[in-house]
Formats: sequence, structure tokens, C-alpha cells
Amino acid sequence: MAEERTDAPSRSVQIECRDAVLGYEDGVVTRDLNFVVCQGDYLCILGENGSGKSTLVKALLGLRPQLSGTIRLCGETGRSEIGYLPQQTLVQRDFPASVREIVLSGCMSRCGLRPFYNKEEKQLAAQMMEKLGITHLAGRCYRELSGGQQQRVLLARAMCAARKLLLLDEPVTGLDPKATQEMYELIARLNREDGISVIMVSHDTQAAVQYASHILHIGSRQRFYGTREDYMNSKVGRSFLALEGSDDDA
Repeated sequence: MAEERTDAPSRSVQIECRDAVLGYEDGVVTRDLNFVVCQGDYLCILGENGSGKSTLVKALLGLRPQLSGTIRLCGETGRSEIGYLPQQTLVQRDFPASVREIVLSGCMSRCGLRPFYNKEEKQLAAQMMEKLGITHLAGRCYRELSGGQQQRVLLARAMCAARKLLLLDEPVTGLDPKATQEMYELIARLNREDGISVIMVSHDTQAAVQYASHILHIGSRQRFYGTREDYMNSKVGRSFLALEGSDDDA
């Protein structure tokens, strides 16, 4: 039986998932997903490899329909208002464009049929670069940057697209410990100071209970949904936190 918390939210709901089953033509990956994301939430999605985290990301972005149940964007939240930071591939890390060009490309959804960026969009890109401390890198080639710098650039790009919500898929993969900590702090600051809702897919249970307001833990079916405090006191939360602690001691 999954442990979950279903208290009625007092803030506006942006995403509602009810009894969702996710999978592919050859079978189900995860089932019985029930959760909501409200304005200002920081939801961390945890689970082992193959548990359906990436499939859930695709469903949230409208790239793959659920097999059954509902995943609904609520109120004024549309998919064009979600800033998405995917996992980087080796090809993407070698992309030969300037930092400014990459950050600006996050404004594409704002352009409509216009084949150019207007003054407001260029100002937005400049503001996002300043917010993330990469203004001095604007003219640099993206592929010449460190892993941590590249992730800041991609986060700035996602912020240009985001009006309501950031969706981050393993944003610290491949980063060194210092860059990892800096990335976590940046994401938390954007959530706290800008009021941007955050959904982050992660393997890092320790970071989840440090930064997230809510945690969704999935496997073949939902194992937990609720606040981080309730997760830390739950059977599944205690189990995974103890497991990570023993790995660190090894």
C-alpha cells in the first residue's frame, strides 16, 4: 500500500494527477499515481532506475499520454508556460553556439509567428543571465564552458520559457560536488524568491529532503506522496535515507 498525503491544497493547483497509469505498448511502468502541484511548491520525484520518472516527465510535458487516469494542467497553467531542463547528452554539451543565443532560444514560445526576438525578449534573456550569474559568459561558446556553467546556461534558458513552473530532469548529473551544491541552491532560490513552482526528478534522496517542499516516490506503483517532513517519518523515506547513509559510509 502506498503511503500518501491528500490534504486539500489552499493555494491554486497547477497540475493534478489522478489514478494515472504510465507505460508503453509493451507494458505498464508505474501505476496509481495521485498528486497535485500547487503554486510555489517544490516537488521532488524520487525512484530507482526504471521506476517511470522519465515517463512521468514526458506525460507532464504532453509528449506521451498516460495509459489511463488523468494528468491535468489547471487554471492558467499551459504547457508553453513550463520551463524544461532535460538531461544533457554528449552531443548537446558540444553545441557550438554562444551563451546568449542559447538563453535567448528559451523565448521561442513567446515569439509566436515572429521570426525574430523583440526587445522585451532580449531583456528577459539578459535578466535571466544576470539572475544566474552568467552575464560575463554571454559571448562565450557554450561548448567551452564547464559542466556547472553549462547547467546554469540551460537553467537560464528554461527560466526564459517558464512563466509558471520549472521541470528539471536530473539537473546535477555529471557535476562535481561544488557545482552540484551551487545548482541546488540556485533552484531553491528561484523557487523561494521568484515563486516559481519546481518539479525536479532526482536520485538524491538527501537533497530532496533538504530542499523540496513535497516528495513523490514512485516504483512499479506510487510509494509515497506528501510533505518532506512526512516523507522523513514514513517507512519508505526512512528506508531510502538509511540506504543512502550506508552508501556514504562505505
